Amino acid sequence: MCSLLWWPLHSQTSYVAAEGIQRIRPKHVKDLITLMILMVIIFLVLLFWENELDEEAMAATLEQLHVDYPQSDIPIRYCNHMIIQRVIKEPNNTCKKGHFFIHERPRNINSVCSSPRRVTCQNHAPSLCFLSEIKFKMTVCKLIEGTRYPACNYHVFATEGFIVVTCDDMGPAKIQRYTE
Repeated sequence: MCSLLWWPLHSQTSYVAAEGIQRIRPKHVKDLITLMILMVIIFLVLLFWENELDEEAMAATLEQLHVDYPQSDIPIRYCNHMIIQRVIKEPNNTCKKGHFFIHERPRNINSVCSSPRRVTCQNHAPSLCFLSEIKFKMTVCKLIEGTRYPACNYHVFATEGFIVVTCDDMGPAKIQRYTE
C-alpha cells in the first residue's frame, strides 16, 4: 500500500499520513492545546509549592536563630518574645535552657570564617571552628521557668562576647557558642 500526503486546501482539511489512520482535525488540536496549558499550570503550581515547603524546612538558618540586627525594639520580655517569634525550641518540643542573639551585621558575622583563630569544635566535631577576633554585642537568654514550648520564661542579660562558628564553603554554618 502506498501512503499519501496531502496539503490541506482549507482549514477543515487535515493531513493524511497513511491509509486507515484517522485524521487529526483542528478541533482536536484545540483540545490538545488546552490540555497542554492545563498541564503546564499544574507543573508550575507543584514547582512553587515544593519551593515553599523547602523554605519552611530551611527556616532555622543561622541568621534566623541567632542574628537580631538591628536589635528589635522590645523593651519588656525580649527573650520570651524573640524565642516564640522565631520558634526556637528543642527537637522534642521542650524549652531551650539557653540561647543568645547577636546584634551585629550578618556580613561581620560571616567574616569570622576568615579568622586565623581556629579552635576545637563542640563534641570534637571534625569540621573547622573559628573564633571571632572581636567581641559582638549580644543578648543572652537563660531559662528560668517552664519545660514545654511555648510556655518558657527567660531571664535576659546583655553582654559582649567572642563567637565560635562552624564554617563551610558558603560561610558560617552554625554558631557553636560564645565566650566572654
